[in-house]
Amino acid sequence: MKIKIQNKLIKKDSPCKGICSNLFDDVCRGCGRTNLEISNWVCLSKLEKEKIWKRIIDQGYIKIDF
Repeated sequence: MKIKIQNKLIKKDSPCKGICSNLFDDVCRGCGRTNLEISNWVCLSKLEKEKIWKRIIDQGYIKIDF
């Protein structure tokens, strides 16, 4: 899957960084997604994923300097 955000092409499907910390938090400190977003990620539409990608980039969880 390819998503274009802020004129950058993101080739990763998931924003997961592999440093999950959502055991005691509502939002993962690694990727910025909620537990519900993480558990439903494979079922979300491209538009839903784009909205989540945009939010977590805007919030600074993910840097798009690649």
